Amino acid sequence: MSLTRYACTHCGTWQPGFPRQPPPGCPTCLDVRNALPPDGWEFQTTGQVSERLSTHWEEALPGIWGFSCAPRFGLGSTGWLLHRPEGNVAFEGAPWYSRPALEFLETLGGLQVLSASHPHGFGALWQLQERFDPLLVLHRDAVRYSKAFQVRWPVDDEHTLAPGLTLHCVAGHYEGQTVLYDARTRSLFCGDALKVELDSHGRPTALSCHKGFHYAIPLSHAELRRYRGVLEQLPFENVFTPFEFARGVTREHALALFDRLLAGMPHTRPIPLEELS
Repeated sequence: MSLTRYACTHCGTWQPGFPRQPPPGCPTCLDVRNALPPDGWEFQTTGQVSERLSTHWEEALPGIWGFSCAPRFGLGSTGWLLHRPEGNVAFEGAPWYSRPALEFLETLGGLQVLSASHPHGFGALWQLQERFDPLLVLHRDAVRYSKAFQVRWPVDDEHTLAPGLTLHCVAGHYEGQTVLYDARTRSLFCGDALKVELDSHGRPTALSCHKGFHYAIPLSHAELRRYRGVLEQLPFENVFTPFEFARGVTREHALALFDRLLAGMPHTRPIPLEELS
């Protein structure tokens, strides 16, 4: 049977469906951690999305490229590419990859490995899988959310994707949520384990974390301790989320945030970085 791919315009989640029969709802929006579309569902096919969006890319750090779309679509995620001599690794996905974007990826050598932190970062991973046939790696507990693409290697709580690139499961915000640590650039691709506030110049100003962002649901103390235990092992100096790049947000900032939240009733309010230094 030939299926049609549909994207939720509210959150950007892609899912397969039947031709001329849009899905009855979006599993990501229906989750308690997310908001419902205020005016009801709207789903678009690949043809409609390709006409609506353009994809642009820029180099955030040497060898690390971010792909995003205009106008904003869904949650407005960014897909990150780590350009490496031994093979390129993509972590998270943009909402859509235009033909020029895919051709640019070809000039960089395509993709050898593909992964993501959790559903808010999945974007159009299925496009990258269909175009480049990389090894798609996902934590075993996140496989339940992968209807739009095929997981080739379900992995456990720690996994090496490539030399100097390690996946670590932190869970918390989502079942099976992982972070990717890049030892070469001392960068943490943290999914939604951390939320960074930026000023008008793109400089980080505050840090928070959450179980559910839209409804301000905090993490439990046990979830915070798991975050702390994993991130304590990773000496990072930069943070990449599916939505922000924050140079100079460090392991020490994150540990101070967790310690503050573990000292009493947890919350989701941003804490200024100067208070966490």
